Amino acid sequence: MSNSLRERALRLLARREHARVELSRKLLPYAESAEQLAGLLDELAARQLLSDERYVEMRLHARSSRFGNARLAHELRTQGVAEDLVKEALASGTDELMRAQQVWQRKFESLPVDATERARQMRFLISRGFSGDTTRRVLRGDFEDD
Repeated sequence: MSNSLRERALRLLARREHARVELSRKLLPYAESAEQLAGLLDELAARQLLSDERYVEMRLHARSSRFGNARLAHELRTQGVAEDLVKEALASGTDELMRAQQVWQRKFESLPVDATERARQMRFLISRGFSGDTTRRVLRGDFEDD
């Protein structure tokens, strides 16, 4: 196996965690064959240098304070993280209603007083990936979780 491919992979992993599919995409142009790349990725996973679980944990830690579950799930899926891992991580994470309330409070000072302002605040929260139900609860001032 090419040492330069291994070195490139280790340099990427030293900067931050990567999902297996994401790292594969980045290394594919430099690999001599798909088998060589798969072998390297298997070796890195066996040595616990590459872990989708750690990647998910890192991404959720970095982005969950700003985004809702829908956006986080989409980002993880686009990086090739398994669906069951995505669902498990989002279920065990912090409450979406609480995060939506915090995001809303950082952006807006008060509850909407007219339909135009309500629509603007709803669009903001939905664009951040919060569910419609969560958005409605935040804009009603219903911050208690059932």
